[in-house]
Amino acid sequence: MNSISSEHNQCDEERPEDSVLDLKNVPVLTPEQEKKLWRKIDLRIMPILSLMYLLAFLDRGNIGNAALEGIITQLDLTGDKFNIVLIMFIITYCLFECPSNLVLKAIRPSRWLPGINFAWGVVMYPQLVGVRICLGITEAGLFPGVVYYLTLWYPRHMLQYRIGLFFGAATVAGAFSGLLAFGIGYMGGMEGLEAWSWIFLIEGLATIVVAIISFFVLVDFPETAKFLTPEERAFVVWRKKYDNSSVGEEKKFAVKHVWAAFTDWQIWLHIPIYVSIVGPRNAFSFGYNTPVSQLLTVPPYIAGTITLLVFAHYSDKLKMRSPFILAGLTMCLIGFSINISTAPDSVKYFGTYVIVMGSYASLPGIISWLGNNLSGQYKRGVGMALEMSIGNLSGVVAATVYRSRDAPRFIFGYAFELMFVGIGFIFLPLVVFIYKRINAKRDAAERLARERGEKVQYSYQELRDLGDRAPDFRYTL
Repeated sequence: MNSISSEHNQCDEERPEDSVLDLKNVPVLTPEQEKKLWRKIDLRIMPILSLMYLLAFLDRGNIGNAALEGIITQLDLTGDKFNIVLIMFIITYCLFECPSNLVLKAIRPSRWLPGINFAWGVVMYPQLVGVRICLGITEAGLFPGVVYYLTLWYPRHMLQYRIGLFFGAATVAGAFSGLLAFGIGYMGGMEGLEAWSWIFLIEGLATIVVAIISFFVLVDFPETAKFLTPEERAFVVWRKKYDNSSVGEEKKFAVKHVWAAFTDWQIWLHIPIYVSIVGPRNAFSFGYNTPVSQLLTVPPYIAGTITLLVFAHYSDKLKMRSPFILAGLTMCLIGFSINISTAPDSVKYFGTYVIVMGSYASLPGIISWLGNNLSGQYKRGVGMALEMSIGNLSGVVAATVYRSRDAPRFIFGYAFELMFVGIGFIFLPLVVFIYKRINAKRDAAERLARERGEKVQYSYQELRDLGDRAPDFRYTL
């Protein structure tokens, strides 16, 4: 079998991680063979991750379905009490995202992710405010953890489609949740339980079953994946290792990598863009009777799933993120502009379609964009979790701006969502401008060094420590 003898050897300095697998004789794969390998990996890890997130989305979102089935009346959640229930989940969810990503690598993904999956399945049984707090803590690690986990497997320009497949489970859950709740609604009174109790019970038990299965199915890292041959493991590690750097990225934990994430300008400029989509994603209401409301949620989420996968496919193919995020923001702008107007209900329902399609299709792009541009495994893990934990606080606002006294037009709520979208239109071009400027400077410096015949002035370790600030790193636009 032919092998890659490593075109990245700039000096004879030893690279310790090369000793884990034989990266000096990596097999050469044809495009078809490589495609087959990635398909093999997809089939092993994507279905279980998607199923876990589908249930996570059902379990956090079923509070809305329970509200339609009488939980507000039975538990006397009048006034702001129901909003407090919603907010307590979001607060704990945001607080625990970042710590969870640090724990994931130490405990191993195949133990940590199923473990928290099992835990939130257990806490689905009510005592409402306390349970929502616990649910926020246990669910916090799944989304940032899985996204971080995927960055350890896939090259950066294959990432958004995989995040799209995983995140698409949430969009499917949005449709499935309405249908499931519609069916469970007819169980009210069985065994002395209200319909909303059956929603929590059935979906919580399903989560526990999937968590147990995932303990046996989920794998850890490419280096230790037993379902791959040694040659396949070597190829995947090599392909990821030199994905964005000539020397690979830093893998060892050090506090300086955590600090590097907190002080990186990228993260703090990406957060407003994340907020500009997360706010709208949590922000629509139908206002019809219960069965109609449950069923009306289905078509927009199906359309959102299709749009999400189309965006993800072409974003990876073109190796660009920002144009697709901009398209999503534009769709949200159009949708909210329709819904805040005096247009007929049928037109506003179309506006809801546009909002769901734009917000859901853009979110994987925002997440993968930052993941593409952070180098160093711990820096990326902390940075992506930081983006999500702070950005998801916009969900607190989204949970409170749709006030019952503003029905049926909800002008105040829609105006807030348009403000979020406006923030995205400001920060997205700014980040693109900065990335382009830095890439151009590095290109010019590299050309000048070649013309002068200058050699690399950094050691492997120095380049690894520099990560995305290394002279050979180029930011994805």
